[in-house]
Amino acid sequence: MPAKLTDQVKKEIEELVKDLNYHSYLYYVLDQPVISDEEYDRRYRRLKDLEEAYGYVLPDSPTLRVGAPPLEKFERVRHTLPMLSLENAFSHEEVIEFDRRVKRLLRTEEDIEYTIEPKYDGLAVEIIYRDGIYQKAATRGDGYLGEDITQNARAIRSVPLKIAGVKAPELVEVRGEIYMHIDEFEKLNREREKAGEPLFANPRNAAAGSVRQLDPSITAKRTLFFTCYGTGAAKGTEFKTQWELINWLKSARLPIPAMVRLARGMDEVIKAIIEIEEKGRTAFPFETDGAVIKVNDFSMRELLGEKTREPRWAIAYKFPAHRAITRVLDIVPSVGRTGVITPIAMLEPVRIGGVTVSRSSLHNWDEIARKDIKIGDTVVVERAGDVIPHVLEVLKEKRTGRERHLPVPSKCPVCGGRVVREEGEVAARCVSLSCPTQVVERIRHFASRGAMDIEGLGEKNLELLYEHNLIKEFPDIYKLKKEDILKLPRFAEKSSQNLIDAIENGKETTLARFLYALGIPHVGEFAARLLARNFRRLEDLYRVSPERINSIRQMGGKISNAVSAFFNDKANLDTLEELKGLGLRISNPDFKAGEKPLPLKGLTFVVTGTLPMPRKEVEEQIEALGGHAAGSVSKNTDYLIAGEEPGSKLQRARELNVKVISYQEFLGLIGKPTLF
Repeated sequence: MPAKLTDQVKKEIEELVKDLNYHSYLYYVLDQPVISDEEYDRRYRRLKDLEEAYGYVLPDSPTLRVGAPPLEKFERVRHTLPMLSLENAFSHEEVIEFDRRVKRLLRTEEDIEYTIEPKYDGLAVEIIYRDGIYQKAATRGDGYLGEDITQNARAIRSVPLKIAGVKAPELVEVRGEIYMHIDEFEKLNREREKAGEPLFANPRNAAAGSVRQLDPSITAKRTLFFTCYGTGAAKGTEFKTQWELINWLKSARLPIPAMVRLARGMDEVIKAIIEIEEKGRTAFPFETDGAVIKVNDFSMRELLGEKTREPRWAIAYKFPAHRAITRVLDIVPSVGRTGVITPIAMLEPVRIGGVTVSRSSLHNWDEIARKDIKIGDTVVVERAGDVIPHVLEVLKEKRTGRERHLPVPSKCPVCGGRVVREEGEVAARCVSLSCPTQVVERIRHFASRGAMDIEGLGEKNLELLYEHNLIKEFPDIYKLKKEDILKLPRFAEKSSQNLIDAIENGKETTLARFLYALGIPHVGEFAARLLARNFRRLEDLYRVSPERINSIRQMGGKISNAVSAFFNDKANLDTLEELKGLGLRISNPDFKAGEKPLPLKGLTFVVTGTLPMPRKEVEEQIEALGGHAAGSVSKNTDYLIAGEEPGSKLQRARELNVKVISYQEFLGLIGKPTLF
């Protein structure tokens, strides 16, 4: 039974929490401690004793960082706004071309102002604060759905449990990176090596592995850091520029990137990139593989918009690669899910930038011929950007005459089927529909977590089912019988029933997941969700034209052609109808349009101020009726819906002659009765 809480004890607990959080900020964020570790520990123990004795624990108490019970699994979290990835640039010339593109889209010749910051090699996350108090944390995931890591992120000392130093907004979704210092990574790997555990490949994997522990106490034992560089949804605070946002984050005692530069024009941008690169190689304690360049002005960002998965207002410049010299021991053809045969160089293991490299994709035989790569060659290998690793060149002066070419295979190395190279394509492809590598991999993808999510249909079980002629194509999954599965090795009564139950449970899915599961070329999770937003039913895609797909914002030519080709193939449509006949139930919660005429189609709205209903719900209503809900006012804005205390957006709307309406006028616009 807790002791009776007095005002004096309550005040002491509150002061200790405030004091300890401030000293954590000094130590973990600013690296400027003003008290000893022993003194911090003494105050921490005093706080813990008081909390246990009186049962009074504040939501931002540092004692809450450790001690949460282990999780059974990570739940999924939907981001309010998508967490997009960045386009990459591998040279200064590509950065300059990015600037030209920005100017062209903005129709200006004036120098653009950018911010430049290090690109942290860590785990992208979003941390949600309500009324200044830490509430939830999630990984980036696919940009729309992430994993709930609330307990684990709370254990990271540089993640504030309460926003301080500024007036706490009603809501702010802070976005950033969880990462590990290089020395901590090396220490962790030494410990794992002694314990006989597999080593982490690099600090990014170590950070991700540390955060994705079901037991938060394991996360707490590893020294991780957090830096933030942006926000998602926000209520009660607005920013006009990235520079203003960074300064607000700093004032709110949230950790910001180790270096942020404001630059106007490409000369200043390149200078900042070089400065960050030099610091990254010599001074930063963490691993950085590049610099991120962002348009500073948020209204310009609104005009620039986004591509399928990337904003048009930012780019990541990747630093020149780490390189090493090694030898090509063999070149092995590998057959992928779509039948493409990729030559893989098996390398003599070599350390490059902290990672042991033993294999590299050679992409295709044109690439092999262009670089004149032979089995036995001594080669220069690099780690650059997303290509890890990459054979840069052959050191021909080291040839002995015993090196040999690997010709394009005429038969599939897996099934012996015919291999073709289509006109205009560099890829060699196995065209046999019965190729086991393709069948197993296609079905594995179909059943994977992000697709149909059928537990128990992993690669090993699928290979077993294929070898025993139980699965050859998608519909065969739903024709499996328990008595057939029981005859297989490793399957008993319970495991067989579990698989049948998982298949039955997997019959209910969404259109977005189903489209992704089909493995249509170029259609990942993001593109599948875009299609689901624009087509109510699966049947609406049957015999669709590429022009119809291309009319969807953020859809490109390759995706449009691939989707149209898939849904104009009779064999594919027959398979889809067979799947439906086997009991698949496909709902579509992502569909945003309606069958009735959309009254707001083509109109852009901005919502500001306090309204009779939450702003998010108003924005969802706008999107559902065909309109676009933007975050800031620009010359492309048609209406500003202004509630009480509208703030700076109202002034901006007046400057641009944007029509300002009340919420009641908005209801009239969409044909609904007003509130009064």
